[in-house]
Amino acid sequence: MPNLVSGGSKTLIHSILDPNPATRITIEQIRNDEWFQKNYIPAKLLEYEDVNLDDVNAVFDETEEQRDSEHQGSEDMGPLVLNAFDLIILSQGLNLATMFDRGKDCMKYQTRFVSQKPAKVVLSSMEVAAQSMGFKTHIRNYKMRVEGLSSSKTSHFSIILEIFEVAPTYFMVDIQKADGDASEFLKFYKNFCSNLEDIIWKPPTESSKSRISKSKSKKH
Repeated sequence: MPNLVSGGSKTLIHSILDPNPATRITIEQIRNDEWFQKNYIPAKLLEYEDVNLDDVNAVFDETEEQRDSEHQGSEDMGPLVLNAFDLIILSQGLNLATMFDRGKDCMKYQTRFVSQKPAKVVLSSMEVAAQSMGFKTHIRNYKMRVEGLSSSKTSHFSIILEIFEVAPTYFMVDIQKADGDASEFLKFYKNFCSNLEDIIWKPPTESSKSRISKSKSKKH
């Protein structure tokens, strides 16, 4: 460790990184550590801040066996539930698909969006949007295949969409190109999402920016 790191913090870091869980320092011991306590101001929630850990607990408590048993032999049990480890694997930094599928640029032609609407509402909305764009839809459980001719009407085009439950109040739609040109996929995704603005969840900052831009366009 560099010399600028104090002795107390070095000891604490070593205790945290102890590979033996039996001797590794606990959260309570970290809080009571002499170095940690220096100038420490406990965080306080604002009065209006409503913290609900149900979604967090549901993601980490869900076991693979529970997910498998819930989705066997029934189409009404809801979409497949993703746990915390599934989400880590899905993150771009840990997506190793290109190592085993070189030349296909599979990451480039796959994208996702999140919705807080019920899964059935998301599914029906996507079906209506795809059909309004002139595509045929085939639905099985919470997976939908969209197919038809490309915008140039010269080649076949196919997309696979699947809904996953990230948490009880959040659903993720995974969209992948099954067949067709990459540029056609990007056009489809852009037009498809523009028809689903009512169900696509956006962070509060993005939502406020969107409202501001819309109000400006109306004035002009």
